[in-house]
Amino acid sequence: MANVSLRKLNIVLGGKPIIRDLDLCVEPGEFLVLLGPSGCGKSTLLHSIAGLVDSASGAIEIGGRDMTDADPSERGIGMVFQSYALYPTMSVEDNMSFGLRIAGTPKAEIRRRVDRAAAMLQLDALLRRKPAQLSGGQRQRVAIGRALVREAQVFLFDEPLSNLDAKLRAELRRELKLLHQTLGSTMIYVTHDQVEAMTLASRIVVMQGGAIQQVGTPLDVYERPANRFVAGFLGAPAMAFIDGALDAQGRFTAEGFSLVPAVDARPGAQPAVLGVRPEHVEIGANGGMTGEVTLVEPMGNHLVVWMKCGKATVASLVHDARRFAPGERVAFAIDAARVSLFDPATGNRL
Repeated sequence: MANVSLRKLNIVLGGKPIIRDLDLCVEPGEFLVLLGPSGCGKSTLLHSIAGLVDSASGAIEIGGRDMTDADPSERGIGMVFQSYALYPTMSVEDNMSFGLRIAGTPKAEIRRRVDRAAAMLQLDALLRRKPAQLSGGQRQRVAIGRALVREAQVFLFDEPLSNLDAKLRAELRRELKLLHQTLGSTMIYVTHDQVEAMTLASRIVVMQGGAIQQVGTPLDVYERPANRFVAGFLGAPAMAFIDGALDAQGRFTAEGFSLVPAVDARPGAQPAVLGVRPEHVEIGANGGMTGEVTLVEPMGNHLVVWMKCGKATVASLVHDARRFAPGERVAFAIDAARVSLFDPATGNRL
């Protein structure tokens, strides 16, 4: 395992800045996830670490060595792409071992590495098959195995599960988590899927517009988003945002809303945006606010109940047997200890 350090990294493609003055340190053995919407620069950043995209300025260090201008083959990385990119005429075994054979690795060592990777990825019985005889999930396992046999210092994953259906994505997500626990290798993973990020990551890097918005553990990023973008990007259903104001005593008020957020510091009287997640909104007779039910979404083990309150729409998760109908007025309460406050001008957390 090795650390990866990026310092003042700038990447320009077609004359357009993609990454701007980015600093990031990935610790040895960490599973770091780059999360963000399409076009935010996360895949470009990963490809730059791999040596597939040149940087305009800045430095890339892998394992304490400057790799800014090194060829991909010199960087000690193994990469898994969104596309399986398997050779259709080769068997699973030959696909996994191809890079090692080209590099002149001894046959006994190739056999050891292929057998080890195949066992980890449950490919033992499939080594003689061709890619056309495999399912999508099995093909992606082969692509992962091809990277594993390199026994690299750092493994890079560029949205490897996005071409799979929901069931296969969930299965391979668990396998990747277990694989990281087994290997203890440094892994950097790109995705736009917040579920993948929350379940896989040791730390999440949320990106937007070629810049890092927040770095932290999944719980930290979810519970204490640094700004409104991060707060709105994580969570399903998404966090509700309510425009209002704080008074000198720290009470937040808006049409239909009044509560004292339990925040670390009193920001003083000023305009503010209150952010509240559905799991922190409880429908009940003792709630201090009321709203009109606009939509009910059955989700199997719970309901998502959407309510209109003043000018805002908030959602609540209901896990019991209660039923609601559109047009019904209900009382609800907000957990004041779990809300977020944002500056309406900058979007930053207050």
